[in-house]
Amino acid sequence: MANSASGVAVHDECKLTFLELKARRTHRYLTFKLDDGLQQVVVDKIGGQGESYEDFCKSLPDDDCRYAVFDYDFTTNENCHKSKIFFFAWSPDVAKVRTKMLYASSKDRFKRELDGIQVELQVTDPSEMSWDILKARAY
Repeated sequence: MANSASGVAVHDECKLTFLELKARRTHRYLTFKLDDGLQQVVVDKIGGQGESYEDFCKSLPDDDCRYAVFDYDFTTNENCHKSKIFFFAWSPDVAKVRTKMLYASSKDRFKRELDGIQVELQVTDPSEMSWDILKARAY
């Protein structure tokens, strides 16, 4: 089904891969992009369970937009093991204006397809997604 705001659809593989991350915990992160025809959101990259937050940050392109999901595992001050699923709307300042507009207008619909997102970050620069910001938003 196409997004009414932008006309962009969500490929089923996006939802299935997200469910693998959420339920089976087989992935550390996922990145999603608009396909070449700008008609639908597709899976771009899948980060294995052994990959780090640094690997995730490096997987985002310097000059193009992406949606991304990161599964953050942490231990609370009470020594409880927890996990939070972060959604990132990556839109660097140097990306094309049309692309940024398409990603912005499709974001809410796409995010609704991924049931289980706990924290959302709108990011335009790597400094806005530092490890300290991630930790602060998780608690």
